[in-house]
Amino acid sequence: MTKLQVRAFLYQLGSFAIFFISFRYVMNRYTMLTGFWIPFTAFVIGTILAPKFQAVKTKDGEKLFMKWIFIKGIKEIG
Repeated sequence: MTKLQVRAFLYQLGSFAIFFISFRYVMNRYTMLTGFWIPFTAFVIGTILAPKFQAVKTKDGEKLFMKWIFIKGIKEIG
């Protein structure tokens, strides 16, 4: 794995973790869900809402891109 692929993986993991932990707390605190349904619902919401990162080799070299449902199109990161 290249440096940008590792960075994309860490960004993906970090953003998912933030959404998962946040929604798990919200589900536990403000809904009547119990047991297995709390982490399952937080996982689904986190997977859908977290931005997607990918390292792509282009003719100019390897670049890092992000796609998110709240941003139109694909954005190049640094």
